[in-house]
Amino acid sequence: MASVVKINVLTVPAEQREELERRFASRAGAVEGQDGFELLRPVEGTDTYLVYTRWRSEEDFQNWMRGSMRQAHGGSGGEGRKPAASGSELWSFEVVQQAAPVRGDRPA
Repeated sequence: MASVVKINVLTVPAEQREELERRFASRAGAVEGQDGFELLRPVEGTDTYLVYTRWRSEEDFQNWMRGSMRQAHGGSGGEGRKPAASGSELWSFEVVQQAAPVRGDRPA
């Protein structure tokens, strides 16, 4: 069974960046226990954040969506707060090839 990658593409206005990052930091590990999780902040030229997650299967992702994700986002509205992102799009990928990190001594 191939693993899958989900990338949530979030459009975040500059004035909401700190709020978005604060909210992710306060989620108390809602997705960090999965095979992979990264919140990627844009460096220049875009207002798009990427939320990268890796899952053992599509089924694992769907189970998270039905359970832990809803809890992490406070049901439907997230404590009555407006979203920090002004737009969202979900990209889905199946992992077909990967390389493990090189272990051991490396030449300087």
